[in-house]
Amino acid sequence: MDKILIEGGYPLSGEVKVSGAKNAALPILAACLLTQGNSVIHNVPSLRDIDTIKRIMTLLGVEFGQQGHTLAVNTENVQHHVAPYELVKTMRASILLLGPLVAKLGKAKISLPGGCAIGARPINLHLKALASMGADMYLDRGYINAKARRLKGIEIFLDVPTVTGTENIMMAATLAEGTTVIKNAAKEPEVQDLAYFLRSMGASITGEGTDTIVVEGVKELRPSEHNVIPDRIEAGTFLIAAAMCAGDVLIKNCKPEHLTAVIEKVESAGATVGVHLDYITVQGPEKIDSVDIKTMPYPGFPTDLQAQFMAFMCIADGWSMIRETIFENRFIHVSELRRLGAQIEINGAQALVRGQKQLLAAPVMATDLRASACLILAGLVARGGLTEVHRIYHLDRGYEALEQKFQKLGAKIWREKS
Repeated sequence: MDKILIEGGYPLSGEVKVSGAKNAALPILAACLLTQGNSVIHNVPSLRDIDTIKRIMTLLGVEFGQQGHTLAVNTENVQHHVAPYELVKTMRASILLLGPLVAKLGKAKISLPGGCAIGARPINLHLKALASMGADMYLDRGYINAKARRLKGIEIFLDVPTVTGTENIMMAATLAEGTTVIKNAAKEPEVQDLAYFLRSMGASITGEGTDTIVVEGVKELRPSEHNVIPDRIEAGTFLIAAAMCAGDVLIKNCKPEHLTAVIEKVESAGATVGVHLDYITVQGPEKIDSVDIKTMPYPGFPTDLQAQFMAFMCIADGWSMIRETIFENRFIHVSELRRLGAQIEINGAQALVRGQKQLLAAPVMATDLRASACLILAGLVARGGLTEVHRIYHLDRGYEALEQKFQKLGAKIWREKS
């Protein structure tokens, strides 16, 4: 098993290119099941989660061709409808195959999903919506079973604006009979990117980016070609890292409008941020000011950057309050930050961080995807030896060659076999 070693204390400088968004690529690949033929998807990141969904879709009959970050997706011979536990258990986003399979094949059998241990993240809204659309749903031995001749359009109000729930319903609704109205829908850029792709396939969708999405069902969709949006979470991770490490960094291939809330907080901490059409420049401050944050659905501060920002606040001047409103278990990285000398108190969904002049190098263990990035950022500023980050298979699920990108910025970071 690999580990990452970091000798902290070096400033970051130079240019870094952001990869395609994993959380946009996964539903877009799943949406290819809604048609028969060859779709071409560009800017797909090389990640473990992408490999997992490709393996599952291959079992369904999909054929893939790859050249660099471009995937050719051939769905001509999709006949199978079972997504097995052995693969689904490693990635919660596998549930995104449910809607397209039921809509296109009329049946699906998908293992209950796994993934990062950051909270329950129930899929009841997915199941409730498909049942309301006419699917016969039942659970049997850990598998979701669904059947339907043709789904029917419905009006549904989501109790919470779930991203994967919105995407699953939206995909299923494209081939349903009639109109589907999704209220309290997720507004995230990844949801919008899926809507753009579906529309290029011939779907009738309006309202993406607002809390009400309307889908008019059509009889069939056609293959299409699409460019996946840049990963705003990766861009935000580099944004925070540059501010932490007295950086002078240019972050290329990103959409600054997707990071408005993060940019505002990083600027409040003292960094100088330049916003351009498709890149961001960051200059880290001499003194980091403490800043409070509260995670919120988009366009608020993203929960997927909360851990990284907490690492930032560990070396700020004064106290900061971090409130997590999305996932109930998303402070499990705190105990590892404490191993580096961080002073953090937890009270329910709030973490009070007292900034230190410096963190101290130590071995730490990653507990989930974003916690991995958090610990790497902390290691970049820790002094007194090497910081070892173990269990980085989490990191490889969502960041493409992260340590190599940091190396190009001047960080002393490398990967070794444990």
